[in-house]
Amino acid sequence: MSDFEQVAAPLRGELLAHSYRMLGSWHEAEDAVQETYLRGWRAWGGFEERSSVRTWLHRIATNVCLNVARDRGRRALPSGIGAPTDDVAGQPDVLPPQTWIEPLPGDRADLRLAFVAAMQTLPPAQRAVLLLRDVLEFPAAQVAEMMDMSVAAVKSSLQRARARLTEVDFDPDDVVEPTSPQARRLLDAYVTAFETANIDALMTVLRVDVALELLPDRRWFAGVAGCSRVFAMAVGRPGDWRMDRVIVNGQPGVTAHLCGQPFGIAVLDARRDGIAGVTVFGDPALVRRCTAVNEFG
Repeated sequence: MSDFEQVAAPLRGELLAHSYRMLGSWHEAEDAVQETYLRGWRAWGGFEERSSVRTWLHRIATNVCLNVARDRGRRALPSGIGAPTDDVAGQPDVLPPQTWIEPLPGDRADLRLAFVAAMQTLPPAQRAVLLLRDVLEFPAAQVAEMMDMSVAAVKSSLQRARARLTEVDFDPDDVVEPTSPQARRLLDAYVTAFETANIDALMTVLRVDVALELLPDRRWFAGVAGCSRVFAMAVGRPGDWRMDRVIVNGQPGVTAHLCGQPFGIAVLDARRDGIAGVTVFGDPALVRRCTAVNEFG
């Protein structure tokens, strides 16, 4: 193992999380980390240790992500695109894959879907400044150097980013940790409802204001009445669904198989008084990738 690989390898998880928060995409984040390590390896001989390796690699990763983010539109969840619908039987309005936020396995609170979606509402440079300062806690002077900005510009950008995020409710105070007994109880009710086709088991834990998003469909549903009708149509017959419990985006979730075939991932917004939201990512490839991450780390 080279000197570069030895010092850089332990930072991979942190760099992946940062790239994911920047881009809202699992596969784009992995590509960004790969590009970061390639650039770092090529430049290793000229690294003069004027900063730590961690700071240096985060600078590279941030610039890689900024280039990606500037070259395409923002990613979002359906609730960030339009109003909810009550047309349960309507035809899906499928979003292109490059427009929606992808899930990421992990137990960190700063990976929660609402937070990642909120990040995507910021201009890329503001997004980077806020993440480097408030999440990774780099000093303002280091952020300025990493982004080729003045300290004053960093502080101004951070102020604007924070002001924008006050308009977005991404950090409610009643969220429960994914490993807590409350979260496990809510997740068990969700799994039981689908594996036994018992919608009543789910109804007991849905909040009245529950939201349901079914990516890649642009449509989403708000309120227990509309969401329960969608769930009732989806549960099918006992045994149709098999679900494995996982932690995704710092939230309780499942990988789901329908009639023996991979279907996708569901992520629950678990609160102290029930399930406030369910985001379903109907992409079979995510099941295989999430399973591989949990098996091989």
